[in-house]
Amino acid sequence: MSRKSIFFSGVTAVSATLAALQPRVHAAPPAPASASTRPNILLVMSDDMGFSDIGCYGGKIRTPTLDRLAGNGLRFTQFYNGARCCPTRASLLTGLYPHQAGVGLMVNPRGDLPGYRGQLVDGCLTIAEMLRPAGYATYAVGKWHIAPSTPDARANWPLQRGFDRFYGTLAGAGSYYDPATLCRGNTFITPENDPEYKPARFYYTDAIADNAVRFLREHARDQAASPGQPARPFFMYVAFTAAHWPMHALPEDIARYKGRYDAGFEAVRAERHRRVRELGLIPPSTRLGPSAQNWADIPDADKAWEARCMEVYAAMIDRMDQGIARIVAQLEADGQLGNTLILFLQDNGACAETLGMGRGTPRASNPKRTRDGRPMRTRHGVMPGPDDTYIAYGPGWANVSNTPFREYKHWVHEGGISTPLIAHWPGGIRQNLGGTLVHAPGHIIDIAATCRDLAGAAYPDRRDGAFVLPLEGISLRPAFSGEIPRRTSPLCWEHEGNRAIRDGKWKLVAKGPKGAWELYDMETDRSELDDLASRHPDIARRLAADWEAWALRAKVKPWPWDDQPIHTPAKKKNSKNT
Repeated sequence: MSRKSIFFSGVTAVSATLAALQPRVHAAPPAPASASTRPNILLVMSDDMGFSDIGCYGGKIRTPTLDRLAGNGLRFTQFYNGARCCPTRASLLTGLYPHQAGVGLMVNPRGDLPGYRGQLVDGCLTIAEMLRPAGYATYAVGKWHIAPSTPDARANWPLQRGFDRFYGTLAGAGSYYDPATLCRGNTFITPENDPEYKPARFYYTDAIADNAVRFLREHARDQAASPGQPARPFFMYVAFTAAHWPMHALPEDIARYKGRYDAGFEAVRAERHRRVRELGLIPPSTRLGPSAQNWADIPDADKAWEARCMEVYAAMIDRMDQGIARIVAQLEADGQLGNTLILFLQDNGACAETLGMGRGTPRASNPKRTRDGRPMRTRHGVMPGPDDTYIAYGPGWANVSNTPFREYKHWVHEGGISTPLIAHWPGGIRQNLGGTLVHAPGHIIDIAATCRDLAGAAYPDRRDGAFVLPLEGISLRPAFSGEIPRRTSPLCWEHEGNRAIRDGKWKLVAKGPKGAWELYDMETDRSELDDLASRHPDIARRLAADWEAWALRAKVKPWPWDDQPIHTPAKKKNSKNT
């Protein structure tokens, strides 16, 4: 099968094939599409992963399920998230920019500024709130993290935001063996006292997948128990925490990657760069910027530890793909795969944070002990993976994960905001488009608009008396038939003072509220290595003015940075890319 691409000018066949991907498994025959058939929608999100980690986006981490979905569906090459977990999730679920939804930063409010409430505002709707009145069953599994876990924020927990059932964590990160703020519905639980899920070995990635499978199985059971009634479609939001720190993985998964990363940062990054170009995900001329860290500068005594960090990271992603496989298998068993739109994406770029990797005293905010009383190990040289460790994988490997792009989570250069988007829907994506690359830019604000469109759901102008802002995104439905989604407004970003605007091929971007604007041509320089601001000052000024107008409209400004510290890059020796 030839790989195909949807460019700005249309659909073009190219000669390269998907043979480099995992062996393709054919899906069930497509369900017949009709005007009366509305798709189920399964929205899957991973956490803190880079653009080129999964196999079908250039990595060599084992992801056969995602590769299968991509081979039978679409891959978007210029899809964007919101640079950080909370803003992305708020934007994804509401179809608004994060500040409009009230989550311009994290779940900590900044004064009375409407864009920084730290939880969803009344004037927005989640996808579940849009689709449930249209007859959809709604399920959420995994990480929520768009409201505090305190009782006073209960109005913005999943069940109060349109979901019929919820299993997952309200907070953003925690142990995979004993996650904090774990809930079933509105009730806090632990792996030990949950009466409904008792695996022989608890691991949160497995728990997310297993509970998603359970919800699907029970949905199918309920449908079978109501013969003669119209079929009730479902919307399911599955938010994995993989591969967010801490680097926790199961021994059998870690063993699969033993020795895979001994060659170091530059060698693995160069191999990914080659594969990303061969797969057509970026133009062949796209250059690779300097490495964030040099493997030669890592002391020999530390190389095994550094490699282990990446081995565990890879194992976490591998385990997530195994869980997605079980979810897809349940859809097949229920006869629903053909009429289910599956979307997979990531909440931000790879994470360069160095939590738990230092040589000094561990951060006081880290958990100090496991549930059974063992001290938590958070220091340089601790081999990650077991439940008594709590560390990240660092900027060197994050730079690899984001190949070929600059920067990371937090920033709005391409490494911080570029995500894979896989769309799989046998009954709704034109059959001859399997394996197609969609190069037209897209954004998380488009997901809610797409779901509403496909569900035929109304979009009310009020919620509990509060005026609801109109959706900012566009429906991606045209891409499912080989057409180009038409966008009439530029795409914009702001996070922690980092700013960007994308209009056609041009991207204007800056680091920090006082950073200088940089201008890049995304058609020739997706890696953002050749700043054209001084050569095209008229374009830079126009885009800067457009960004300022958006910032005022979208509640980005006023912003709280005048008297609050913002995230700053970790300073690393020989780092040219942080």
